[in-house]
Amino acid sequence: MAKSVRMADIAEKLGVSIVTVSKALSGKDGVGNELRNNIIKVAEEMGYNTKKSDDEKKDSYFIGILNSYQYLEKGSSFYWSLYERLLTYLLASGDLGVLEVVSENDAANLCVPKIIQDKRVDGIIAMGPFPDDYLNMLGGLNIPLVALDSYKAKFNYDYVISDGYYGMYTMTDYLIRMGHKKIMFVGTVGETSSISDRFYGYCRAMRDAGIIVTEDMIIPDRDNAGKISVDIPVNIKHLATALVCNCDFTAYEVSLRLTAMGIKIPDDISIVGFDNYILSEMSNIKITTYAVDQDGMAAASVKQIRRRISNPQKNRRVKIVSGEILIRDSVKEISNL
Repeated sequence: MAKSVRMADIAEKLGVSIVTVSKALSGKDGVGNELRNNIIKVAEEMGYNTKKSDDEKKDSYFIGILNSYQYLEKGSSFYWSLYERLLTYLLASGDLGVLEVVSENDAANLCVPKIIQDKRVDGIIAMGPFPDDYLNMLGGLNIPLVALDSYKAKFNYDYVISDGYYGMYTMTDYLIRMGHKKIMFVGTVGETSSISDRFYGYCRAMRDAGIIVTEDMIIPDRDNAGKISVDIPVNIKHLATALVCNCDFTAYEVSLRLTAMGIKIPDDISIVGFDNYILSEMSNIKITTYAVDQDGMAAASVKQIRRRISNPQKNRRVKIVSGEILIRDSVKEISNL
């Protein structure tokens, strides 16, 4: 079967943008008549069906990608990496992605994203955590929506999330198999759905090993503004032999604080992280972590938003994407005595 011709193929041949090709083929303004006629001519020569019905014609979409300002750190953040992967998979599908960073003030005031106000996009991928009221507002805008790396059961949306529960179960179980029993969780439980999922995965692994988790086994890692801030107890060597950190950014901060306290990793305390964020390799010791499958999450999100746009009545889906443990240098095997 011959490969179908996409708008991206036509754009590449003519040296124009996919946006220009889409406008020309859909009859929208913004393209001169001469260029429009040339695009249609080349499209037909390449075998692109310009006579499709309205339902068939829309094979290229403009997707808005939303992320909260507090989570999108320039150049190196987990969400910046995930955003780049989204763009890759959107382009492979013949689509375009447009990023809008949502400020805390706009989220609190339930401001409709500009890309939606301008009617520029066909669907939205809300990447990362957002306040419940803001998510509820987005859901009421009658635009296809996929929530990526965040889950709220009370909202009937499409979701794509990493396997935080069993992923953290895997990390905790690994520590237990390495002989550790005094294991503390580092994370502010309830701050995000991801942290909560990972905490409950930790609890399940501990319980399966016959260890009951109590409140004093939790070290918060966020301040009142939601920023990473970890206060390690001065007697940590007496409280724990290992720390399970809810993300690699926290694990990195923990490693710096432990080192400043004169505590050696992993000789004195073992630590593990989650995400396979770049800082897990940049730390003074390479941190054992759970590698989130960002490519799998991005690919699933693009597939799901296209499905939602073309079939808005389809049942909602929650897609859980599994990752894998990466064993590095931050865990020491100890005696089970």
